Amino acid sequence: MRSDVAGRGVLWDIACPRQSSRVPGVTMAGFGDRGITPPDLRLIPHPAVTLVLVFGGTIALQDPAGRQRRGSLAIAPGFGEVLHALRVEAFDCLQVRLSPVVAHAVLGPAAAELGNSVVALDDLLGRAATRLCEQLDELPSWSDRFAWTDAWLARQYATAAPVYPEVAWAWHRMVAGRGMDRIEELAAELGWSRKRLWSRFQSQLGLPPKRAAKLIRFDHAVHSLVAGRLPAAVAAEGGYTDQSHLHRDVMAYTGLTPATVVNEPFLAVDDIAWGWPRSSHRPDRSPRVVQRRAFSGTSPKIVG
Repeated sequence: MRSDVAGRGVLWDIACPRQSSRVPGVTMAGFGDRGITPPDLRLIPHPAVTLVLVFGGTIALQDPAGRQRRGSLAIAPGFGEVLHALRVEAFDCLQVRLSPVVAHAVLGPAAAELGNSVVALDDLLGRAATRLCEQLDELPSWSDRFAWTDAWLARQYATAAPVYPEVAWAWHRMVAGRGMDRIEELAAELGWSRKRLWSRFQSQLGLPPKRAAKLIRFDHAVHSLVAGRLPAAVAAEGGYTDQSHLHRDVMAYTGLTPATVVNEPFLAVDDIAWGWPRSSHRPDRSPRVVQRRAFSGTSPKIVG
């Protein structure tokens, strides 16, 4: 797949695995930059821990605190204020999105310590991060990279201690309810106090349940905007008090208004690279996807 923004040419080639990951809650996509990604590119918060495994070129980010990160990264869900890519040069990377429930198992307790931060993957995984990227660089195709990374994730997941089942249930219930369930009601269904749910959720997933619900609600809302829904309808259907409430959330997460956020490149390719949203409608004002590649075996097949 290739992503073309505002007529400025092809920004990325994007490879998508044909098969779902063997680990529920994991999605992957391969990105190849063609050297013309605009500077100061916004990264849009998503209700997942994102691993950026860079094995070619350069990626450098500035986090909300003004610190610069370079190379392979781990990005917390709902990473606080607006996050920008400062330098992006002809990179190849495999991006992995992990449900926070899965991230705890794959990455260990350190996943919950990400908070709102962006950290170098070396700081999280040590030498294993370097070996991961070296292995990806040596593999001949995206299909091989997806298969190898998925096998590594499955091994990590199989040998790690899972989160409390009550915490996993609460997270999945929030996702199913698009972030509109009341935390008190979830705690009551579990037979827990609100304080107990809050404490265990925060300690294992790295963010409090109220902030998790807000992020999930935002994610659905912003993709509804990209799919062409009017802000007033999105606010009414998404559990927002009014349109101003939606406006404040979109501004807080992206630094953009509901009318302008639809032009962000990462949102425009989410439905292809990550399978969300599932609507095929795409407004004319959004960046266009003109080609994609889905990989099976060793040979790419052009689809759509």
